[in-house]
Amino acid sequence: MLAILSACSSGDGGGGLGQGGNNNNGNNDGWQQGVFFDWGGFYQQCNSTLDQNNFLRSYSNDTYLWYDEIVDRDPGLYNDPLQYFDLLVTNELSPSGQPKDKFHFTYDTEEWEQLSQSGVSAGYGIQWAFLSNTPPRDLRIAYTEPNSPATNLAEPLTRGARILEIDGVDINDNTQAGIDTLNAGIYPAPGEEHTFTVQDLGSTGTRTVTMTAGSITSAPVQNTQVISTQTGEVGYLTFNDHIATAEQALIDAVNTLNAHDGGTGINDLVLDLRYNGGGYLAIASELAYMIAGSVPTAGLTFDALTFNDKHPVTNPVTGRPLEPTPFYTEAIGAPFNGTPGQALPTLDLPRVFVLTGGGTCSASEAIINGLRGVGVEVIQIGSTTCGKPYGF
Repeated sequence: MLAILSACSSGDGGGGLGQGGNNNNGNNDGWQQGVFFDWGGFYQQCNSTLDQNNFLRSYSNDTYLWYDEIVDRDPGLYNDPLQYFDLLVTNELSPSGQPKDKFHFTYDTEEWEQLSQSGVSAGYGIQWAFLSNTPPRDLRIAYTEPNSPATNLAEPLTRGARILEIDGVDINDNTQAGIDTLNAGIYPAPGEEHTFTVQDLGSTGTRTVTMTAGSITSAPVQNTQVISTQTGEVGYLTFNDHIATAEQALIDAVNTLNAHDGGTGINDLVLDLRYNGGGYLAIASELAYMIAGSVPTAGLTFDALTFNDKHPVTNPVTGRPLEPTPFYTEAIGAPFNGTPGQALPTLDLPRVFVLTGGGTCSASEAIINGLRGVGVEVIQIGSTTCGKPYGF
Protein backbone atom coordinates (compact mmCIF):
# COMPACT_ATOMS: atom_id res chain seq x y z
CA MET A 1 0.00 0.00 0.00
CA LEU A 2 1.14 3.52 -0.73
CA ALA A 3 -0.49 6.60 0.72
CA ILE A 4 0.46 9.86 -0.92
CA LEU A 5 0.17 13.06 1.06
CA SER A 6 0.05 15.84 -1.49
CA ALA A 7 2.81 18.36 -1.01
CA CYS A 8 2.76 21.35 -3.34
CA SER A 9 4.67 24.60 -3.46
CA SER A 10 4.23 27.73 -5.48
CA GLY A 11 7.66 27.42 -7.04
CA ASP A 12 8.41 27.76 -10.72
CA GLY A 13 8.50 24.02 -11.26
CA GLY A 14 8.42 24.25 -15.00
CA GLY A 15 4.80 23.15 -15.17
CA GLY A 16 3.40 20.59 -17.54
CA LEU A 17 6.16 18.36 -18.73
CA GLY A 18 8.55 18.45 -15.79
CA GLN A 19 11.33 15.99 -16.62
CA GLY A 20 9.21 14.08 -19.05
CA GLY A 21 10.13 15.81 -22.28
CA ASN A 22 7.95 15.31 -25.33
CA ASN A 23 7.87 11.95 -27.05
CA ASN A 24 4.93 12.88 -29.29
CA ASN A 25 2.64 10.09 -28.08
CA GLY A 26 -0.46 11.92 -29.25
CA ASN A 27 -1.12 13.70 -25.96
CA ASN A 28 2.08 15.73 -26.14
CA ASP A 29 2.69 15.01 -22.44
CA GLY A 30 6.01 13.18 -22.61
CA TRP A 31 4.71 9.80 -21.54
CA GLN A 32 6.49 6.69 -22.78
CA GLN A 33 5.28 3.37 -21.44
CA GLY A 34 7.78 1.75 -19.09
CA VAL A 35 10.03 4.82 -18.91
CA PHE A 36 10.08 6.51 -15.52
CA PHE A 37 11.86 9.68 -14.47
CA ASP A 38 13.08 10.58 -11.00
CA TRP A 39 10.05 11.52 -8.89
CA GLY A 40 12.15 14.19 -7.19
CA GLY A 41 11.89 16.26 -10.34
CA PHE A 42 8.12 16.42 -9.96
CA TYR A 43 7.92 16.69 -6.16
CA GLN A 44 6.04 19.84 -5.05
CA GLN A 45 5.66 20.97 -8.66
CA CYS A 46 1.92 21.51 -8.71
CA ASN A 47 1.65 23.97 -11.55
CA SER A 48 -0.34 21.41 -13.51
CA THR A 49 -2.29 18.21 -13.05
CA LEU A 50 0.26 16.51 -15.29
CA ASP A 51 3.07 17.35 -12.87
CA GLN A 52 1.10 15.80 -10.02
CA ASN A 53 0.24 12.69 -12.04
CA ASN A 54 3.87 12.29 -13.11
CA PHE A 55 4.95 12.49 -9.47
CA LEU A 56 2.42 9.84 -8.47
CA ARG A 57 3.45 7.57 -11.34
CA SER A 58 7.21 7.81 -10.70
CA TYR A 59 6.90 7.67 -6.91
CA SER A 60 4.70 4.59 -7.09
CA ASN A 61 7.08 2.88 -9.50
CA ASP A 62 9.95 3.58 -7.11
CA THR A 63 8.41 2.84 -3.70
CA TYR A 64 5.26 0.74 -4.14
CA LEU A 65 5.67 -2.81 -2.82
CA TRP A 66 4.14 -4.36 -5.95
CA TYR A 67 5.40 -1.72 -8.41
CA ASP A 68 5.75 -4.30 -11.21
CA GLU A 69 2.04 -5.15 -10.97
CA ILE A 70 0.82 -1.59 -11.66
CA VAL A 71 -0.64 -1.10 -15.13
CA ASP A 72 1.34 1.80 -16.59
CA ARG A 73 -1.20 4.35 -17.80
CA ASP A 74 -0.57 7.65 -19.56
CA PRO A 75 -0.76 10.34 -16.84
CA GLY A 76 -1.83 12.87 -19.44
CA LEU A 77 -5.18 11.15 -19.89
CA TYR A 78 -6.41 11.89 -16.36
CA ASN A 79 -7.63 15.26 -15.12
CA ASP A 80 -7.86 14.31 -11.44
CA PRO A 81 -4.72 13.17 -9.56
CA LEU A 82 -6.83 11.33 -6.99
CA GLN A 83 -8.53 9.35 -9.76
CA TYR A 84 -5.14 8.58 -11.28
CA PHE A 85 -3.72 7.53 -7.90
CA ASP A 86 -6.60 5.09 -7.42
CA LEU A 87 -5.33 3.24 -10.52
CA LEU A 88 -1.73 3.00 -9.30
CA VAL A 89 -2.43 -0.17 -7.38
CA THR A 90 -2.00 -3.89 -7.89
CA ASN A 91 -5.07 -5.77 -9.06
CA GLU A 92 -3.63 -9.13 -7.99
CA LEU A 93 -5.08 -11.30 -5.25
CA SER A 94 -3.41 -12.83 -2.22
CA PRO A 95 -3.42 -16.63 -1.71
CA SER A 96 -6.59 -16.20 0.38
CA GLY A 97 -8.39 -14.67 -2.59
CA GLN A 98 -8.45 -11.17 -1.11
CA PRO A 99 -6.97 -8.13 -2.88
CA LYS A 100 -3.25 -7.88 -2.16
CA ASP A 101 -3.64 -4.18 -1.40
CA LYS A 102 -6.73 -3.32 0.63
CA PHE A 103 -5.22 -0.17 2.12
CA HIS A 104 -4.66 2.13 -0.85
CA PHE A 105 -6.00 5.57 0.02
CA THR A 106 -5.26 9.28 0.14
CA TYR A 107 -5.51 11.73 3.02
CA ASP A 108 -5.40 15.51 3.12
CA THR A 109 -1.97 16.56 4.38
CA GLU A 110 -3.15 19.12 6.92
CA GLU A 111 -5.79 16.78 8.33
CA TRP A 112 -3.29 13.91 8.54
CA GLU A 113 -0.68 15.99 10.35
CA GLN A 114 -3.25 17.27 12.83
CA LEU A 115 -4.44 13.73 13.51
CA SER A 116 -1.08 11.96 13.71
CA GLN A 117 0.74 14.66 15.68
CA SER A 118 -1.90 15.94 18.07
CA GLY A 119 -4.91 13.68 17.58
CA VAL A 120 -7.11 16.47 16.19
CA SER A 121 -9.92 15.59 13.78
CA ALA A 122 -13.35 16.92 12.89
CA GLY A 123 -16.42 15.44 14.55
CA TYR A 124 -18.39 15.07 17.75
CA GLY A 125 -15.87 12.99 19.68
CA ILE A 126 -17.58 9.75 18.66
CA GLN A 127 -15.98 6.61 17.33
CA TRP A 128 -18.64 4.96 15.19
CA ALA A 129 -19.14 1.20 15.02
CA PHE A 130 -20.83 0.06 11.80
CA LEU A 131 -22.25 -3.32 12.75
CA SER A 132 -24.13 -3.29 9.45
CA ASN A 133 -23.79 -0.55 6.84
CA THR A 134 -26.52 -1.86 4.53
CA PRO A 135 -30.23 -2.05 5.42
CA PRO A 136 -31.15 -3.05 8.03
CA ARG A 137 -28.31 -0.80 9.21
CA ASP A 138 -26.90 -0.95 12.71
CA LEU A 139 -24.81 2.07 13.67
CA ARG A 140 -23.58 2.26 17.25
CA ILE A 141 -21.28 4.39 19.36
CA ALA A 142 -18.09 2.47 20.10
CA TYR A 143 -16.64 5.06 22.47
CA THR A 144 -16.56 8.80 23.03
CA GLU A 145 -13.81 11.32 23.69
CA PRO A 146 -13.80 13.33 26.93
CA ASN A 147 -14.73 17.01 26.73
CA SER A 148 -16.37 16.62 23.33
CA PRO A 149 -19.82 17.54 21.93
CA ALA A 150 -20.95 13.95 22.59
CA THR A 151 -19.96 14.00 26.25
CA ASN A 152 -20.79 17.64 27.02
CA LEU A 153 -24.52 17.05 26.48
CA ALA A 154 -26.83 17.32 29.48
CA GLU A 155 -27.25 13.57 29.13
CA PRO A 156 -23.97 12.42 27.49
CA LEU A 157 -23.90 9.84 24.74
CA THR A 158 -22.16 6.63 25.76
CA ARG A 159 -20.88 3.40 24.32
CA GLY A 160 -23.52 1.15 22.80
CA ALA A 161 -26.07 3.83 21.91
CA ARG A 162 -27.75 3.07 18.57
CA ILE A 163 -28.42 5.71 15.93
CA LEU A 164 -31.95 5.55 14.48
CA GLU A 165 -32.26 8.84 12.56
CA ILE A 166 -29.98 11.65 11.41
CA ASP A 167 -31.51 15.02 10.57
CA GLY A 168 -34.92 13.38 10.27
CA VAL A 169 -33.73 10.68 7.86
CA ASP A 170 -34.22 7.06 8.91
CA ILE A 171 -30.95 5.16 9.21
CA ASN A 172 -32.29 2.60 6.69
CA ASP A 173 -33.14 5.17 4.01
CA ASN A 174 -31.54 3.83 0.84
CA THR A 175 -32.21 6.71 -1.55
CA GLN A 176 -29.18 8.69 -2.71
CA ALA A 177 -30.50 11.82 -1.03
CA GLY A 178 -31.06 9.91 2.19
CA ILE A 179 -27.61 8.34 2.13
CA ASP A 180 -26.05 11.75 1.47
CA THR A 181 -27.84 13.19 4.50
CA LEU A 182 -26.79 10.29 6.71
CA ASN A 183 -23.15 10.53 5.63
CA ALA A 184 -23.13 14.29 6.13
CA GLY A 185 -24.24 13.79 9.72
CA ILE A 186 -21.82 10.97 10.42
CA TYR A 187 -18.82 12.77 8.90
CA PRO A 188 -19.40 16.49 9.57
CA ALA A 189 -17.16 19.45 8.99
CA PRO A 190 -16.36 21.64 12.01
CA GLY A 191 -19.22 23.99 12.79
CA GLU A 192 -21.95 21.85 11.23
CA GLU A 193 -24.99 21.10 13.40
CA HIS A 194 -26.81 17.78 13.10
CA THR A 195 -29.65 16.13 14.98
CA PHE A 196 -29.68 12.46 15.98
CA THR A 197 -32.39 10.17 17.27
CA VAL A 198 -30.70 7.61 19.49
CA GLN A 199 -31.59 4.60 21.58
CA ASP A 200 -29.28 4.25 24.56
CA LEU A 201 -27.91 0.85 25.45
CA GLY A 202 -30.41 -1.02 27.59
CA SER A 203 -33.21 1.47 26.91
CA THR A 204 -36.49 0.75 25.14
CA GLY A 205 -37.16 4.42 24.46
CA THR A 206 -35.45 6.96 22.24
CA ARG A 207 -34.22 10.53 22.59
CA THR A 208 -33.11 13.30 20.27
CA VAL A 209 -29.83 15.16 20.60
CA THR A 210 -28.33 17.98 18.56
CA MET A 211 -24.57 18.36 18.31
CA THR A 212 -22.28 20.87 16.62
CA ALA A 213 -19.14 19.30 15.20
CA GLY A 214 -15.79 20.71 16.25
CA SER A 215 -12.08 20.00 16.06
CA ILE A 216 -11.78 17.14 18.52
CA THR A 217 -8.55 16.23 20.30
CA SER A 218 -8.33 12.49 20.77
CA ALA A 219 -7.33 10.93 24.08
CA PRO A 220 -5.45 7.88 22.73
CA VAL A 221 -5.25 6.13 26.11
CA GLN A 222 -8.37 5.84 28.23
CA ASN A 223 -10.01 3.91 31.07
CA THR A 224 -6.81 2.89 32.89
CA GLN A 225 -7.96 0.92 35.92
CA VAL A 226 -7.34 -2.14 38.08
CA ILE A 227 -9.91 -4.84 38.71
CA SER A 228 -9.53 -7.14 41.71
CA THR A 229 -10.20 -10.82 40.93
CA GLN A 230 -9.80 -14.13 42.74
CA THR A 231 -6.58 -14.76 40.83
CA GLY A 232 -5.02 -11.34 41.37
CA GLU A 233 -5.08 -7.72 40.30
CA VAL A 234 -5.91 -7.23 36.62
CA GLY A 235 -5.01 -3.99 34.89
CA TYR A 236 -7.05 -2.66 31.98
CA LEU A 237 -6.45 0.13 29.51
CA THR A 238 -8.00 1.20 26.24
CA PHE A 239 -5.42 2.16 23.61
CA ASN A 240 -7.09 3.73 20.58
CA ASP A 241 -4.38 5.29 18.44
CA HIS A 242 -0.61 5.15 17.92
CA ILE A 243 -0.32 8.93 17.57
CA ALA A 244 2.42 11.24 18.86
CA THR A 245 0.54 12.15 22.04
CA ALA A 246 0.21 8.48 23.00
CA GLU A 247 3.81 8.27 24.20
CA GLN A 248 3.39 10.13 27.49
CA ALA A 249 -0.17 8.83 27.95
CA LEU A 250 1.08 5.22 27.83
CA ILE A 251 3.94 6.01 30.21
CA ASP A 252 1.44 7.55 32.63
CA ALA A 253 -0.89 4.55 32.31
CA VAL A 254 1.87 2.05 33.08
CA ASN A 255 3.02 4.14 36.05
CA THR A 256 -0.57 4.17 37.34
CA LEU A 257 -0.82 0.38 37.07
CA ASN A 258 2.54 -0.10 38.78
CA ALA A 259 1.50 2.22 41.63
CA HIS A 260 -1.62 0.18 42.42
CA ASP A 261 -2.00 -1.09 45.97
CA GLY A 262 0.97 0.79 47.32
CA GLY A 263 3.26 -0.24 44.51
CA THR A 264 2.53 -3.96 44.34
CA GLY A 265 1.25 -3.45 40.80
CA ILE A 266 -0.79 -5.90 38.76
CA ASN A 267 -0.72 -9.61 37.99
CA ASP A 268 -2.31 -9.46 34.53
CA LEU A 269 -3.16 -6.90 31.86
CA VAL A 270 -6.09 -6.54 29.48
CA LEU A 271 -5.04 -4.35 26.56
CA ASP A 272 -8.03 -3.15 24.54
CA LEU A 273 -7.00 -2.57 20.91
CA ARG A 274 -10.43 -3.07 19.32
CA TYR A 275 -10.52 0.38 17.75
CA ASN A 276 -6.82 0.97 17.22
CA GLY A 277 -6.09 1.26 13.51
CA GLY A 278 -2.35 1.72 14.04
CA GLY A 279 0.07 4.58 13.53
CA TYR A 280 3.66 4.99 14.66
CA LEU A 281 5.48 1.67 14.97
CA ALA A 282 7.89 3.27 17.43
CA ILE A 283 4.99 3.79 19.84
CA ALA A 284 4.08 0.12 19.42
CA SER A 285 7.67 -0.85 20.24
CA GLU A 286 7.64 1.26 23.40
CA LEU A 287 4.38 -0.26 24.64
CA ALA A 288 5.53 -3.80 23.91
CA TYR A 289 8.68 -3.15 25.96
CA MET A 290 6.67 -1.63 28.81
CA ILE A 291 4.50 -4.77 28.92
CA ALA A 292 7.27 -7.37 28.66
CA GLY A 293 10.12 -5.64 30.47
CA SER A 294 13.85 -5.72 29.85
CA VAL A 295 14.62 -9.41 30.33
CA PRO A 296 12.76 -11.04 27.39
CA THR A 297 13.37 -8.10 25.03
CA ALA A 298 17.05 -7.38 25.64
CA GLY A 299 18.96 -7.05 22.38
CA LEU A 300 16.09 -8.38 20.28
CA THR A 301 14.23 -6.95 17.30
CA PHE A 302 10.69 -5.60 17.60
CA ASP A 303 10.12 -5.29 13.86
CA ALA A 304 12.02 -4.92 10.61
CA LEU A 305 10.82 -2.92 7.62
CA THR A 306 11.23 -4.31 4.12
CA PHE A 307 10.79 -2.26 0.97
CA ASN A 308 10.54 -3.55 -2.59
CA ASP A 309 13.52 -5.15 -4.30
CA LYS A 310 14.73 -1.76 -5.57
CA HIS A 311 15.59 -0.74 -2.02
CA PRO A 312 17.13 -3.68 -0.13
CA VAL A 313 19.36 -1.62 2.18
CA THR A 314 18.03 1.96 2.22
CA ASN A 315 14.70 3.53 3.11
CA PRO A 316 13.77 5.35 -0.13
CA VAL A 317 11.68 7.95 1.70
CA THR A 318 14.12 8.96 4.46
CA GLY A 319 17.36 7.94 2.75
CA ARG A 320 18.52 6.25 5.95
CA PRO A 321 19.91 2.70 6.11
CA LEU A 322 17.37 -0.03 6.82
CA GLU A 323 17.94 -1.34 10.33
CA PRO A 324 15.73 -3.48 12.58
CA THR A 325 13.63 -1.62 15.13
CA PRO A 326 14.58 -2.60 18.68
CA PHE A 327 12.33 -2.70 21.70
CA TYR A 328 12.76 0.93 22.73
CA THR A 329 13.66 1.23 26.42
CA GLU A 330 13.55 5.04 26.58
CA ALA A 331 11.07 7.67 25.50
CA ILE A 332 11.90 9.01 22.05
CA GLY A 333 10.51 12.50 22.48
CA ALA A 334 9.97 14.74 19.45
CA PRO A 335 7.91 14.27 17.40
CA PHE A 336 6.33 12.38 20.30
CA ASN A 337 5.46 14.10 23.58
CA GLY A 338 7.50 12.17 26.12
CA THR A 339 10.76 13.39 27.67
CA PRO A 340 13.65 12.24 25.43
CA GLY A 341 15.81 9.67 27.16
CA GLN A 342 13.31 9.06 29.98
CA ALA A 343 13.51 5.40 31.06
CA LEU A 344 10.27 3.64 30.26
CA PRO A 345 8.46 1.94 33.16
CA THR A 346 7.77 -1.78 32.80
CA LEU A 347 5.09 -4.19 33.96
CA ASP A 348 7.31 -7.29 33.46
CA LEU A 349 4.37 -9.50 32.54
CA PRO A 350 4.78 -12.99 31.04
CA ARG A 351 1.38 -12.76 29.36
CA VAL A 352 -1.17 -10.22 28.19
CA PHE A 353 -4.83 -10.45 27.17
CA VAL A 354 -5.51 -8.41 24.02
CA LEU A 355 -9.02 -7.44 22.91
CA THR A 356 -9.22 -7.20 19.11
CA GLY A 357 -11.67 -6.50 16.31
CA GLY A 358 -11.74 -5.88 12.60
CA GLY A 359 -10.41 -2.37 13.24
CA THR A 360 -7.29 -3.62 15.04
CA CYS A 361 -4.66 -2.89 12.41
CA SER A 362 -1.03 -2.37 11.55
CA ALA A 363 0.96 -1.11 14.57
CA SER A 364 -1.58 -2.79 16.87
CA GLU A 365 -0.94 -6.11 15.14
CA ALA A 366 2.79 -5.42 15.49
CA ILE A 367 2.40 -5.28 19.28
CA ILE A 368 0.83 -8.75 19.23
CA ASN A 369 3.45 -10.24 16.91
CA GLY A 370 6.36 -8.44 18.58
CA LEU A 371 5.43 -9.78 22.02
CA ARG A 372 4.84 -13.29 20.74
CA GLY A 373 8.22 -13.14 19.04
CA VAL A 374 10.03 -12.77 22.36
CA GLY A 375 8.04 -15.42 24.19
CA VAL A 376 5.33 -13.34 25.87
CA GLU A 377 2.03 -15.23 25.85
CA VAL A 378 -0.55 -13.14 23.99
CA ILE A 379 -4.11 -14.32 24.56
CA GLN A 380 -6.26 -12.75 21.85
CA ILE A 381 -9.95 -12.26 22.61
CA GLY A 382 -12.35 -11.01 19.94
CA SER A 383 -12.57 -11.14 16.19
CA THR A 384 -9.85 -11.43 13.56
CA THR A 385 -7.67 -8.34 13.14
CA CYS A 386 -7.61 -6.44 9.85
CA GLY A 387 -4.44 -8.06 8.51
CA LYS A 388 -2.17 -5.15 7.61
CA PRO A 389 1.47 -6.25 7.75
CA TYR A 390 2.47 -3.55 5.27
CA GLY A 391 1.96 0.18 5.44
CA PHE A 392 2.96 3.49 3.96
